[in-house]
Amino acid sequence: MLKKKNIHSSFWHHHRVFLVIFILVVVILFVLIGILGYQSYQANQYQKNLEPFYNTHGLSTTGPLGQVVRSEPLGQAVPGGSAQRILYRSQRSDGSPSFSSGIVFIPSVSTTTPRPVVAWAHGTIGMGSQCAPSRTANSVANIDWISLMMQRGWVVTATDYAGLGTPGIEEYLVGNSESNDVINSVRAAKNIPAAQAGNIFTVWGHSQGGHSALFTGKNAQGYAPELQLVGTAATAPAAELLPLFNEQSGHAIDWVIGPEAVVSWPSVYKNLNANSILTTAGQNNYQQLAQKCIGAAAISGIIRTDLHQQFFNTNIVNVPEWNAVAKAQTAPVLKPNQPVFIGESLNDQVVLPNTTALYIQQACAANSNLTSLWLNEVGHIQLQTVIAPAVINWLGDRFLGRPNNSTCNQPLPISPAQQIK
Repeated sequence: MLKKKNIHSSFWHHHRVFLVIFILVVVILFVLIGILGYQSYQANQYQKNLEPFYNTHGLSTTGPLGQVVRSEPLGQAVPGGSAQRILYRSQRSDGSPSFSSGIVFIPSVSTTTPRPVVAWAHGTIGMGSQCAPSRTANSVANIDWISLMMQRGWVVTATDYAGLGTPGIEEYLVGNSESNDVINSVRAAKNIPAAQAGNIFTVWGHSQGGHSALFTGKNAQGYAPELQLVGTAATAPAAELLPLFNEQSGHAIDWVIGPEAVVSWPSVYKNLNANSILTTAGQNNYQQLAQKCIGAAAISGIIRTDLHQQFFNTNIVNVPEWNAVAKAQTAPVLKPNQPVFIGESLNDQVVLPNTTALYIQQACAANSNLTSLWLNEVGHIQLQTVIAPAVINWLGDRFLGRPNNSTCNQPLPISPAQQIK
């Protein structure tokens, strides 16, 4: 009888323990859901409060390029400086007027004026308005090297690109549009009296921004003859688009870069048919995926790839219309009188290092005044932070008028990608 009682007591004891654990799990889940819900509410409210600044409805499209039509304090601490959120006039690739938003960072240190300007061009971050750097609550944290430039007394501009944060479609990987926004951000800085910005500038871009920077290097003199570009830096640049798309075909990156290109390019090249190159899953999801910020887009891409879902129904380099656009948007080789810095990591899984090697090989063959720096075991995103001190030193030498030391006589650390025709 005692044994039976002990068994009964043990049974209810284990069930009470299980019930307590179950209740704790439920409570934790409700707390987590509440926290995530509140964070989502806060993020949505933050964007809602910013919307009037970015709303261009009713603004005249007539005015000088780079004119600042709105500005306000960014509202975030900047080590060694301050920052203004700006809305300024720019141009699309076809020359039509647009508005771009961005940030101008102004150093606190007293320096000789007018101050030199660094135009920063960010990488792929998603096409949703909430992804625009000037609209995020951690704009400064995402460019953690900014204090090094503030210490040197440089003004730094950071365009969002027209259509990202502002109404319209971002012309993603459309070089002339990107470079217009970068160059006009420098003009915008000159229109902010507190910046005391001069005409001499350099440009640095990472990933998509590397693509933007190289097009800026090509276009700056003709587009803005009053400005003087003295150096172009591109890290992990999306330069050789045909081999990059070819080698990444069928991988998770298709679900990240693909949606943005498929939204952007047909908006510029009207002969392109998005549905003709997409799987059913791609057709059903590319519009909403393009609006996701990069972190969520990457997670979605990995999950869909693990589920054996393909974004493209074909390798787009084999589709003549899309091949022609990728070829047209391949980054230009700069002239021998233009110093250029190319940085890359041998561990880059996004912009594959052999495609960067191909760009360097072709640029050196064309006698570009090119310096390259290769790192090991650094991921694509981390590269811009790790390589920043070297880039900043290189930019500083350009502002001082020192000659660039070309590395074109050094062997490449990796075989270049095969050129795609």
